[in-house]
Amino acid sequence: MKKKIRIITHNGSFHADELLAVAALEIHLNGAPYEVIRTRNPEVIKTGDYVVDVGLVYDPATNRFDHHQKGGAGERNGIPYSSFGLVWKHYGEELCRSKEVADGVESRMVYPIDLADNGVDVYTPTLDGVHPYLLHSIVQAMRPTWKEGEIQDVRFVELVPLMRRLIEREIVMEQDRLEGARIVQEFYRKSSDKRVVVIDGQYPWQEELAKHHEPFYVVKPRHEGNAWQVECVRDDVYSFTNRKSLPEHWRGLSGDELVRATGVNDAVFCHNTGYIAVAKSKESALQLAQIALSASQENGFDGVHQKTNVLC
Repeated sequence: MKKKIRIITHNGSFHADELLAVAALEIHLNGAPYEVIRTRNPEVIKTGDYVVDVGLVYDPATNRFDHHQKGGAGERNGIPYSSFGLVWKHYGEELCRSKEVADGVESRMVYPIDLADNGVDVYTPTLDGVHPYLLHSIVQAMRPTWKEGEIQDVRFVELVPLMRRLIEREIVMEQDRLEGARIVQEFYRKSSDKRVVVIDGQYPWQEELAKHHEPFYVVKPRHEGNAWQVECVRDDVYSFTNRKSLPEHWRGLSGDELVRATGVNDAVFCHNTGYIAVAKSKESALQLAQIALSASQENGFDGVHQKTNVLC
């Protein structure tokens, strides 16, 4: 019987970084049998084929990936490494089969984990007592409470498959995002009026169009395929601030009420926040975009860079 590969990490309370580090190593091992041992015993740690987030050693030559030693384990772009970042540094490109994809996953997924694990705030709350529900929140919810006893190891093992799935999905998302980004850039390049960019599919357009200063709206088919929508471009895909929201007197209207307000015969719906409106045809969605471009304060339009409250 083939000996199991030993992945060793610390015992006690678990965190997102070592869970993701173990999950990334599982993908790297490609089906080879392995076991996870959670301990702080130095003698047991010495027996590990891979050691993450424990041991006070960073040495990729011997598969040691800790960052708790004095001075840490280095940083990149001002972001200190956690154990996940260290594993990704050495295996990310292999897992993604592309440096470009690995870099994208690192930027979106690895950086926030590394920062949080090193005690660096990555956001500023805008409402007292309200915080984003993050991957760390999910991990924390899976830890046993003070009433549930010592089942840390059981919960850790339960979470590794989820973390693996998240990594795999991030890889696929980044691969497809890069391909879609090139398509969106071509639509932008071919647009005669770059304030309104028309695309013909469900491509990831938000981040790409935000790179250019001209676009205010994108016109695209709905997911269900029987209508078109005009949607506001934002400067930052992680904010709800539109460059130019749809006219205020459209918002929350649908059917005949929206037709009367817009003068567009097959207008269907405008979201309460003014970030999106729907029409039955591409031509009508374009018409809505053009009307919105020329809307003024007198028509109830409250200008550019307006924050929306929800995005659903």
